[in-house]
Amino acid sequence: MATESLRPSSYLSHVPQLYREDPFLGLFLLAFEQVLTGGREADFGDDAAPPPGLEQIIGGVPALLNPETTRSDFLPWLASWAALSLRADWSAAQCREFIGRIVPLYRRRGTKANLQELLEIYTGVTPEIRDAAGVALQIGVRSTIGTDTYLGGSRPHYFEVHVNLPADIATIERQREIITALIDMEKPAHTCYNREDPDLIRFPTMQIGKTSTIGMDTLLGDFPGAP
Repeated sequence: MATESLRPSSYLSHVPQLYREDPFLGLFLLAFEQVLTGGREADFGDDAAPPPGLEQIIGGVPALLNPETTRSDFLPWLASWAALSLRADWSAAQCREFIGRIVPLYRRRGTKANLQELLEIYTGVTPEIRDAAGVALQIGVRSTIGTDTYLGGSRPHYFEVHVNLPADIATIERQREIITALIDMEKPAHTCYNREDPDLIRFPTMQIGKTSTIGMDTLLGDFPGAP
């Protein structure tokens, strides 16, 4: 842009009257105005918008620190402040909710309520978490001590998780992988759960007109990947 076509900087109004008469000073201050405020649209023409100035950039810092308003590419950086590792297969909305709620959840880490809330953030539904119920000894069915039957009660340090998800056959394995990773991350180290149980993820029963399309939102036979 030619120097002659530039209008003097508006910063001239902040200097003594004596200096306002020097045309060079008006152009000299224009550089500082563009750095601090981004400049004026009239100086960039109709097809170019002025770049953000330092004032706009600094004024936008609080938005970067808020998981609800920060840019998507800032989410991993913001998560690192809370010692949270984001999975690549989480959506941006899930990442924002995890970051926004993870710090209070740290205080309850290892508890049933904490695990339940984490799974609810990811799935959008309330999971069912319960201790294993005792089973009766049945010869030939459940009769191996320490494997499928126990003396004096149910299996120690064992719990069951069941998540009722909206039917989406295409994402079964990914859903199972993420749910399993969340449970492994949050459960007490000495406990175990029904990791290989196909009932870990449940889908709605067949309903004509709602969940009745085979391979899409309902299944016949075993759960894919079930042992």
